[in-house]
Order: sequence, then C-alpha cells, then structure tokens
Amino acid sequence: MWLRLTVTLTCLFMLAPSFALSADQHVLGTITAIDAVHVEIKTTMGQLMNVQVNKKTRYKDESNPKKATIPEVGNRVVIKAEKNEIKGHNVLLAIDIHFSSAKRVPVPTPPAPIQ
Repeated sequence: MWLRLTVTLTCLFMLAPSFALSADQHVLGTITAIDAVHVEIKTTMGQLMNVQVNKKTRYKDESNPKKATIPEVGNRVVIKAEKNEIKGHNVLLAIDIHFSSAKRVPVPTPPAPIQ
C-alpha cells in the first residue's frame, strides 16, 4: 500500500510543474509593421505573426534602457505574450516587448581607381 501511495505521489509531483507553467509564449523576430493596437513580426522562420498591444504592455529598449521609447519598423524584438480569446478568436497579447534598434550599416564607398 505504501508503495502505491509513493508511486502516485511521485507521479503527481512530476506533473505539477507542467500545470504551473502559464500560457506565455515568446516571439522573436523583426518588426514589419507597428501601430497602437498591434505589432506584426517576421519571425526567424519566416512567418508573419500579429501580436496585440494594450495599455499594460511594457517596452524596453535594450540598446538604451534609460530612455522611454517604442520600437520602430526594422527593430529586432523578443515579445513575451499570452494567449487570449477575444470574440471567439485566439490572439496573442503582448506583456513585455524587448527590442533593440536596427544598426544602420553605412554603404561602403567604392575605392577610387589609381592612375
């Protein structure tokens, strides 16, 4: 009897961490479009994903953490989002948006011909 109880409790404790995980998801990629209600991201796998934004969404610029800015098109992002059901549709709602500005690479000038 003790063996059965021990095995049962062990199985329950092994399953408990999976129940503790929330429905949070992470989206990594580059911003292709942004406005007041959503952000469209092209993921590293080439998919386009829409993530909803609301007043509680927090933005953090990794390249300049003290300045309060919002991301722009072309910035790399990591978005922590949760699944919500709105009007019968499953949508991702952004909790945190961590971004870094796209580094502008200057166009190299061709070398001058030597005569």
